[in-house]
Amino acid sequence: MSSGCATAGVPAAGFRALPLVAGAGATVRELRVTDAPTLHAMLTTQEVARFISPPPTTVEGFERFILWTQRQQAEGRYVCFGIVPLGFEHAVGLIQVRALDPQFGIGEWGFAIGSQFWGTGIFVAATRLVLEYVFTQMPVFRLEARAVVENGRGNGALRKVGAKFEAILRRSFVRDGKRMDQILWSIVREDWLAAHRNSGVRAH
Repeated sequence: MSSGCATAGVPAAGFRALPLVAGAGATVRELRVTDAPTLHAMLTTQEVARFISPPPTTVEGFERFILWTQRQQAEGRYVCFGIVPLGFEHAVGLIQVRALDPQFGIGEWGFAIGSQFWGTGIFVAATRLVLEYVFTQMPVFRLEARAVVENGRGNGALRKVGAKFEAILRRSFVRDGKRMDQILWSIVREDWLAAHRNSGVRAH
């Protein structure tokens, strides 16, 4: 599978397809409708869903979400990778990036993965693959993330992959009627490339 995007900018046709990128412990690739049952099982548990925007509540809802991601990618405003552990067929989590400006120079990313894979290293491995792709194959020069302050695991993961703390966004996230503070994190392209000069993605 080849990518429809280029470092110089987002093409008029958007992202026709995302690559399959393999690394140690995990592969990341474009979501498929057949991922819907596994994603539903993994991402709708209370422990996973409590700090993220509400996920679809049914398998059919995830199928519609996956089709929506493909339309958004085709418009060049968004990309979404599924996280597939080695030896697995279907995605057990996802990493998504959406444009915050017309040129896709600034993006916001978010992620979720099934709790049975927490602490295994798979998420960090997958994230590094996606970030390498974003900063070398897309026009993104700044990537932002927002994580609820109480989400220690999520904030720890962001720190582990090189994100920098920038600010506290007071009462900026609402879940089940409760307003919570978030931490704003950022990664900029030059910092990422300087820290990973000898790394590279293997896209197929």
